[in-house]
Amino acid sequence: MRRVALAAFVVAAVVAAPAAGDVYNRKHSVDARLSALQARIAAAQERAQQLSAEIDSVSSRIQALAGRVGDVSARLVTLEGDLALHRRKLDRLTTLFGIETQRYVFLRREYSLALARLNARLVEVYEQGDVDSVDVILAATSLSDLIDGLDYVNEIGAADERIATSVGQAKGAAREARERTRKLRGVVAAETRAVQARTEQVRAVRDQLVSNRRELVAARSTKRVSLKSVRASEREEVSEAQALERVSASLGAQIQASQAASSYSPPSSSPSASGFIWPVNGPVTSPFGMRWGRMHTGIDIGVADGTPIHAAAAGRVIYAGWMDGYGNLVFIDHGSGLSTGYAHQSSVAVSNGETVAQGQVIGYVGCTGHCFGPHLHFEVRVNGAPVDPLGYL
Repeated sequence: MRRVALAAFVVAAVVAAPAAGDVYNRKHSVDARLSALQARIAAAQERAQQLSAEIDSVSSRIQALAGRVGDVSARLVTLEGDLALHRRKLDRLTTLFGIETQRYVFLRREYSLALARLNARLVEVYEQGDVDSVDVILAATSLSDLIDGLDYVNEIGAADERIATSVGQAKGAAREARERTRKLRGVVAAETRAVQARTEQVRAVRDQLVSNRRELVAARSTKRVSLKSVRASEREEVSEAQALERVSASLGAQIQASQAASSYSPPSSSPSASGFIWPVNGPVTSPFGMRWGRMHTGIDIGVADGTPIHAAAAGRVIYAGWMDGYGNLVFIDHGSGLSTGYAHQSSVAVSNGETVAQGQVIGYVGCTGHCFGPHLHFEVRVNGAPVDPLGYL
């Protein structure tokens, strides 16, 4: 009787040994994930500090640019005021030039009249002969006639002199007025062009500074969005790490109990690389391996929400339900240490202990647990340790 009990104990120990090893491997995998998550959290914290420093640096540059924009804007206001004054002065000179032109036209008309009077006088002298003092004396019949005649001769001479003088003065005044106005107008126009050039240069500098400041503000906004995203990702990673820490203690016992309760044996030899089918048809959006500072223990297949999920191979369900991080999860034991996992399901279509055929629908794609959009997270494990599923598909 004692020998039978001892033999039963040895058999139980031998049977339990692989299950215990499998549990150890699975728990070791979770611990590795926790370490990877902690490294990822540290990296996120470092990235957040880096982004904060960059934001502070950009803010300082924005403040410096704002000061420069203020200085240049003040200078631009002064130049624009000076330019406005020069333009008003130029406008007044243009008006003055118009007046001087009108005056010049008037003087030319007076000059023409003076010439006409002079020509008339010359014609009169030619036709009647020049009258001089001797003629007046000889023609006088009395003293009164003599005086009147001499006055007349003097007045004619004075008139001729006034006509000549007025003609010369009119021409000189017209020439000087136009020349003076032209020179002054040219000087002011040159000054106005110089002030306008300086104004345009300063305005270009101001506009460039404003554009640079606008670009920096946009860059700061982008960095703030990135910082917000990094901090949100950090919170998510912390949450996932906390969730994994909560399930870490019980995961080994759950797998051990499931493996011990499962008596499934594959109908033939162990599945080969060609023995697994794709659980869903879609692109691999995230491969197996390190991702964001942590180990990605499977592949993510991008498909629409509600897409049916098919068993990659025949086996027995050893886990069907909720698991933190994975959301709705199904694990299938295929025998010989091989198992597959299907995470983030919207709903599960099988139950624990159920035997499933290859291609059978076991659930539907969703985004439960730690997920950023509908997809299937698919895992292949050998003796509890995750391996690249693409080697089996």
